[in-house]
Amino acid sequence: MHIPENYLSPQTCAVMYAAAAPAWVISARRIRAELPKEKIPMMGVAAAFSFLGMMFNVPLPGGTTGHAVGGTLIAMLLGPYASCIAVSVALLLQALLFGDGGILSFGANCFNMAFVLPFAGYFFTTMIVKLLDKKQHSDWRQASLRCRLIGGAIGSYIGINAAAFCAAVEFGIQPMLFRDSAGNALYCPYGLNISIPAMMVGHLTIFGLAEVLFTVLIYAFVAKAAPDMSVAPAAEKKTKSNRAVQILLAVLIVATPIGLLAEGTAWGEWGTDEIAATGAGYTPAGMKGGFEWKALLPDYSFEGLPDAAGYILSAVIGVALLIIFFKLLSGLGKKAKTA
Repeated sequence: MHIPENYLSPQTCAVMYAAAAPAWVISARRIRAELPKEKIPMMGVAAAFSFLGMMFNVPLPGGTTGHAVGGTLIAMLLGPYASCIAVSVALLLQALLFGDGGILSFGANCFNMAFVLPFAGYFFTTMIVKLLDKKQHSDWRQASLRCRLIGGAIGSYIGINAAAFCAAVEFGIQPMLFRDSAGNALYCPYGLNISIPAMMVGHLTIFGLAEVLFTVLIYAFVAKAAPDMSVAPAAEKKTKSNRAVQILLAVLIVATPIGLLAEGTAWGEWGTDEIAATGAGYTPAGMKGGFEWKALLPDYSFEGLPDAAGYILSAVIGVALLIIFFKLLSGLGKKAKTA
């Protein structure tokens, strides 16, 4: 679902940045006003969950791949506004350092995965929990774990499919709006009749299931082993919770090479050298001479290292940078309050 560079026109990218900007501003303000300062470092851990989840590629028959995002998971733990910022920072790190997703299309990727996904997922999660909660608690997080897991499963499934649909529309309108004098598409060459089925088939099936499992399994673990990670009241000692989260992150990092087993490339994420062979029959002019960002570690790889080792090392670097960033951010917040 990471839209690469030059699949969307510069005009579309500008519009998507404009659409994502209010979500970032409002989310930052709501976090500052509502999220306890001591929970800010937990956004780094949550962003790490999303970052790692997106490294676990899942294959779909036909050669394409997809992955979980974890936006609804983070929204369940820290709220949708925290999820918006956490996933956005994870996406920015992927684009800048690993070349996963474009810089110009960053606004579109954030709109889809950091805004539509967590807010839609959170809305339906809370709605389902309230319907299932027989005791009718004032706060859905006080409902039974079973109710929360069922709500999270349904909400995360709807959330990722809503995000995939938005990406499909963004892809599909390109050949309608931007063509050269010969009638060829300048950017993504696949219309809505192709982009919507291609994106939705995978997300309504395998990729949606991956999002559900990722959300339910990690939320269940955190709810029992590290309850103080969420905005809900802590039920166990913080030191024990920290250790449990550290172990979980370590296990996920070591397991990331599983994502390498999925052959093929996610639909709509082909390079310019591959686009002509995917059914378009040509490489759109806007993709040939478009903007290109030279990532330091493209495709989560290190020259001279086996793919699996490079993947693990990339995971370690990504997780460390995300945790450090939000830790520093929490420190700045404390200094500002003191001043």
